[in-house]
Amino acid sequence: MAHTSSQVDPTMPPPRVFQPYVPAAQTMAEFTAKAVILGVLFGLLFGASTVYLGLRAGLTVSASIPIAVLAISVLKRFGGSTILENNIVQTIGSAGESVAGGVVFTLPALIFLLPDGPSYFNFVKEHGILPYPEGTACAEVLVAGERGGKLASLVFAGLGIGALWKALSWIFNLFRTEIGHTLARTSQFPNATVNVDISPEYMGVGYVIGPRIAGTMFAGGVLSWLVLLPLISIMGSAIPVPFPPITPAIANNPATGQPFLIAEMSAGQIWSAYIRYIGAGAVLAAGLITLARTLPTIISSAREGMKGFGAAAGASQLRTERDMPMAIVLVGSLLLAVFLAATPVLPTYGNALVSVLVIFFGFFFATVSSRITGLIGSSSNPISGMTIATLIITCVIFVALGWTGDLYAPVALSVGAIVCIAAANAGNTSQDLKTGYIVGATPAYQQIGLTIGVVTSAFVIGGTVLYLHRVFGIGSADVPAPQATLMSTIIRGLLSQELPWGLVLVGIFIAVTLELCGIQSLSFAVGSYLPIATTAPIFAGGLVRWWVERSTGIVGESEVGAGTLFSSGLIAGGSLAGILFAILVGTETIAPFQAIGNALPFLHDEGLVAQLAGALLFLALAVILARFAQRRIE
Repeated sequence: MAHTSSQVDPTMPPPRVFQPYVPAAQTMAEFTAKAVILGVLFGLLFGASTVYLGLRAGLTVSASIPIAVLAISVLKRFGGSTILENNIVQTIGSAGESVAGGVVFTLPALIFLLPDGPSYFNFVKEHGILPYPEGTACAEVLVAGERGGKLASLVFAGLGIGALWKALSWIFNLFRTEIGHTLARTSQFPNATVNVDISPEYMGVGYVIGPRIAGTMFAGGVLSWLVLLPLISIMGSAIPVPFPPITPAIANNPATGQPFLIAEMSAGQIWSAYIRYIGAGAVLAAGLITLARTLPTIISSAREGMKGFGAAAGASQLRTERDMPMAIVLVGSLLLAVFLAATPVLPTYGNALVSVLVIFFGFFFATVSSRITGLIGSSSNPISGMTIATLIITCVIFVALGWTGDLYAPVALSVGAIVCIAAANAGNTSQDLKTGYIVGATPAYQQIGLTIGVVTSAFVIGGTVLYLHRVFGIGSADVPAPQATLMSTIIRGLLSQELPWGLVLVGIFIAVTLELCGIQSLSFAVGSYLPIATTAPIFAGGLVRWWVERSTGIVGESEVGAGTLFSSGLIAGGSLAGILFAILVGTETIAPFQAIGNALPFLHDEGLVAQLAGALLFLALAVILARFAQRRIE
């Protein structure tokens, strides 16, 4: 029998009304110059490191908690700060990291294709329904501000060790950056490959995401590099003619002047010609399945979003419920639509369609992203799936209209890129507003801070992407940009109607098979698309966390655990040292530094000594991480 909500048990106590840490009636320093300046600086710092990590590994991690920890520590040295000032710092700083994630997943695809929001505060009001795990953890850090020095020391230690490690291997060339081996084409297990990039940021990522997700990602890498790669090599050894599809980059064997046979291909060539499309199919299916799984949430999110959109702004005068006026949101959306419509890329009717698609998908997926982030956190938010869905629908519309030329590929990508950035920022914004809701911040100040963080970080993010491309070339081994490569593959294949659907369907049904086995396929699919040199060290980081949890008896370390904070430092330190390396290479000043390592070639050549030295050093890094992770935070 159904029970009506009007029935109330008189013996039960009344529901508790949530009270923020700083009451609404209390005012204190919040949106100050020092908080804004420090937030902008952290946004630039973590935005640049996120660009590097995203282009290298194809994934990112949230920076809100490390920024909150550092804000407490740094502002204490400048005369102290209030909890609300610290919150403004992490709000502005985290905006740069979220924008960087959306940018590096999509916009670098332009290099392959061209070779020559709404208010989110209504969600965080559902305090007992949407937990917003990262936002809640960040609030815990801010409330425990008196412990900031010790918390910050863990982040600083990780940052220093990560930067030193990366500098010694990349800048000074003292030891190898990658260890492993590929079996010969003539062996019984041809082209089987196991490589490990011994970068600190990968181990840090593995620790943060945990052993289950890290292990699932590595399993995808094992399938691609230790199952499919040898299988194609074995079967292809008996094929006497080139086997399609053959990519232009490996079209001809310089020895014969003819297209490569499979028997003549290296492991990397086979991955590029065949396995890359299988991995793309797996990611495509896994992203859409993940999105479909959240369909009830999507529907309810859209419904709640429309309610919030129609609500009167400024109905409450309480400081803790004071939002940025809705008129600013509407005018901003209108200006974006006008800008897109006026951009001289397509005929007028084409620009108008792009504007409509951006506004529609942007509003819809920003709402969805905010809600999903509130339920399961930023790390599990299927932004890639939302972007892929946007690209597929956009490309299908373009094909139906006959827009299949090269001109339309970057236009389709632009739609997906704006939606991806909007979805990434929506989730981050909601987490930040949840943090502010708990500590008693003023939403309008946070929203202004987010705008400042987005605008200022955009300059360093774009500049970092372009600089890394000029120095290394996006798509190279140093910055492979796996997510952007995937997006360009999908767009080009759909618009040209030449996607090798046989290989793509193999990947699609690999993802379907995993789902039928009860395994969520997205992490596996991403791992199958990434180089095993990336997934292996991530798995190593996950193993370290498994061992720490087993040895301490604490399963499921919190977002403010010692290991998580130290790993965040490793990620930032390694990424920033990688950017420093790019600067030295770009300015042609790297030679004196690398001369030190060049004097000791046995430590970084192809020999056994260098391989063993790299393995032992990577093991030492794992031990250091484990020791820091076992520390107790009182």
